[in-house]
Amino acid sequence: MKFGTRMVMATGLWLLAVPAWAQTFDSQHHAFEAVTVAEGLRHPWAVAFLPDGRMLVSERGGTMRIVTEDGEVSPPLDGVPEVHAEKQGGLLDLVLHPEYASNGWIYFTYSFPHPDEPRTAVARARIDGNALVDVETIFVALNPGTSGGHFGSRLAFAPDGKLHVTLGERNRGREAQNLANQNGATLRLNDDGSIPGDNPFAGRSDVAPGTFSYGHRNPQGMAVHPTRGEVWAHEHGPKGGDEINLLKPGGNYGWPVVTFGVSYAGFKIGEGTFKPGMEPPLHQWTPSIAPSGMTFYTGDAFPEWKGNLFVGSLKFRYLARLETDNLRIVSEERLAEGAFGRIRDVRQGPDGLIYLLTDDPNGKLVRLQPAARP
Repeated sequence: MKFGTRMVMATGLWLLAVPAWAQTFDSQHHAFEAVTVAEGLRHPWAVAFLPDGRMLVSERGGTMRIVTEDGEVSPPLDGVPEVHAEKQGGLLDLVLHPEYASNGWIYFTYSFPHPDEPRTAVARARIDGNALVDVETIFVALNPGTSGGHFGSRLAFAPDGKLHVTLGERNRGREAQNLANQNGATLRLNDDGSIPGDNPFAGRSDVAPGTFSYGHRNPQGMAVHPTRGEVWAHEHGPKGGDEINLLKPGGNYGWPVVTFGVSYAGFKIGEGTFKPGMEPPLHQWTPSIAPSGMTFYTGDAFPEWKGNLFVGSLKFRYLARLETDNLRIVSEERLAEGAFGRIRDVRQGPDGLIYLLTDDPNGKLVRLQPAARP
């Protein structure tokens, strides 16, 4: 373990800078080193990489910060809209527009404090100094719920430039089969929040606008396949039955009619694990690992991991490395189990390294890099 810290002054507060420590791990293919880039983040939810090397991090309580390559953490950015920060709700996912270099748009999701019941919303903004400007909420979903749970809320731009959004069913399982709302749906939007004319339910007045797929429980991971362009998503099951799914236009993913899980009290849910007309998962975890964050690895730093899928586990506190063969998950390795805490987000950086966020009041941004040779 390596040590060495320095402190950075920001608006009268000392924030810890990088690196605080590093630890080496073995795996089936690569030895890797975990380096703490920054810590002191309050329940961070997502990280996005800016072209100048800085990183943008959302914190669930409603703040957004910039982390430099040296690990300096900015004060909270001004201009973030009000969020409904309760339980699982708050400021959630972050991505850059594919043409960020020319238009400067960042996109984020948050739990919108609707006057009736909170729901998941999508917003975009630009960064100017230490503030968000040109902030606009471009979509507010029809997925209301009185509880503070199951907002879903991952974002991904597909190769056609359309923005995909995951929505939780807000603990209203039966509503995930109701196309008139968006509880447990995924969305496909234009980059301004309007609805593409070629969406699977376009023109149907009985389907909520923007709906791409439905029958999901609480999807907290989404990634685009690096060569084929498919959109993959994973979701939390109840007690057992966490799933990885290939999102298909108009697909019904079954919740709560079919599931590999049971209720938290141990009772059967629905009609079984399969039903004609409902999409089966590519992979499922029983017991549940509570997955969050997901990325396909395409870098050169870990050549034996190319094409692997990486998923964070909140419950068992490890990074899952999944080997794939087309649409099959053929093996799984648990990396760094228990070393970091609850892993909320997993991203590949522009440097070809893997970055993790830990969900904690003293959350960390951690970088995985090849271990130095002795």
